[in-house]
Amino acid sequence: MTVLPDEQESSPPLSLSERAYQAIQDKLIMLDIPPMAPIDEVALVESLGVGRTPVREALKRLEVDRLVVSYARRGTFATAVDITDLAYISDIRVQLEPLAARRAAEDASAATREELAELADATERLDVPELTRDELMRWDMRVHRAIYHAAGNPHLEDTLVRYDNLATRIFCLFLDRMHDFVSHVEEHAGLLRTIADGEADAAARKARQHVQGFEKAIRSVI
Repeated sequence: MTVLPDEQESSPPLSLSERAYQAIQDKLIMLDIPPMAPIDEVALVESLGVGRTPVREALKRLEVDRLVVSYARRGTFATAVDITDLAYISDIRVQLEPLAARRAAEDASAATREELAELADATERLDVPELTRDELMRWDMRVHRAIYHAAGNPHLEDTLVRYDNLATRIFCLFLDRMHDFVSHVEEHAGLLRTIADGEADAAARKARQHVQGFEKAIRSVI
């Protein structure tokens, strides 16, 4: 198994509600809870070591994120994934991902640019064929979140994280049918380096091509 570099430095302790939210979100994105599966609140309470209230608060937030859906007298379920979702999500990401890349290239601090360049170096060093599905997905999310944060707009960042979560869920669903992961990762490295170098137009173009390439790759295996 390939060992990935540490993703983040230590951060302040999370509230029980936030901890439940992040843990359940991860299970939904990584398909540990499959699409359309019922959400077992009791099992989540036991596995996460929190009370029912934090779990229920987390599920309310996840419903806003379109990762779960609740039905009266039926319960809460993981949302379905279909080709229509891909089109809708890509329609939004193809507009906002280039904007975030452009803003990051234009406005990121010197320290942030250095971090992005280091992340590009780390990405290029990955032995992609040796990565597990979860490692590949988590690295993909790490790269995108670094760019969103570097854009310096918290509202744009929150929106893109939400849609990247949905896109990653689709990625996980069809990953076993896909083959060319190396070029996908190489695109990340190139995009990060372009942003770090302050090339705003090129960064926006690469981000748009990356989203379009992702949609095309998924459609080719459906």
